[in-house]
Amino acid sequence: MTVLTLRARWALYLDLIRWSRPQGWLLLLWPTLSALWLAAGGFPGWHLILVFTLGTILMRSAGCAVNDIADKDFDRHVKRTAERPITSGRVSVKEALAVGAVLALLSFALVLSTNVLTIAMSFGALAITAAYPYAKRFVSMPQAVLGLAFSFGIPMAYAAVRSEVPVEAWWLVAGNLAWVLAYDTEYAMVDRDDDLKIGIRTSAITLGRADVLGVGLFYATSLLCWAQVAQRAGLGMPFWAGWAMASVQAVGHVWLIRGRDRESCFAAFRMNHWLGAALFAGVLAHSLMGPGA
Repeated sequence: MTVLTLRARWALYLDLIRWSRPQGWLLLLWPTLSALWLAAGGFPGWHLILVFTLGTILMRSAGCAVNDIADKDFDRHVKRTAERPITSGRVSVKEALAVGAVLALLSFALVLSTNVLTIAMSFGALAITAAYPYAKRFVSMPQAVLGLAFSFGIPMAYAAVRSEVPVEAWWLVAGNLAWVLAYDTEYAMVDRDDDLKIGIRTSAITLGRADVLGVGLFYATSLLCWAQVAQRAGLGMPFWAGWAMASVQAVGHVWLIRGRDRESCFAAFRMNHWLGAALFAGVLAHSLMGPGA
């Protein structure tokens, strides 16, 4: 195999794992980092930061490979996904499986440097990640399954820091689940017409004309859960400034999708990582300025 061929294959694998679209792993990273800081009551140490940052990127990338394998027969009927590497025939299913397996194993190797509880929880994370792509065939709101997959880093972060998962962590999980339902419903609104034709189930289809209202309620639920976390953790004004920034963004997203225009819905989805960043910035600011801030 020539160097040019190797470069071409490498480019296809990067496309398979959405390497050029970091918004996907940022959506997972911000709540995970928030959980680490909250669990530690401040800086959690470089070891855990590296483990969870790299692990998040690796598992999200592995999830993309699994998702495209599961959806290869559906993606060809959706304009936005028709040219994905597997659907277009440029990457075989065996290759994609190999890529996904290698990435998952690398992520697991990182988890092995933590504690027993975190390692045990990683198997649940892997199972849900593998199950999600098939949920849209059977579950009316598969975004809820995605929410569980995207929230697993939160209890794992608490487990890695404290060797337990307190009630505070589950409030954070609930808030993150609601947030995933909000932004992935926006994403589903982009493909609603195509999904109706091919028989895929999504929250956008299930909610129907209540989709915009549903997204607004999901955002509100997420922010209220975060408020509960803040009260339990004793977070001060620096956090609430970040929470207010996130709230303004949520209102802006609902306003943006009100007409259900595809491009507007996709734009709202793509901007969600800034909402997560605002909440993490609030947590970080609180830890830097001290409990009296």
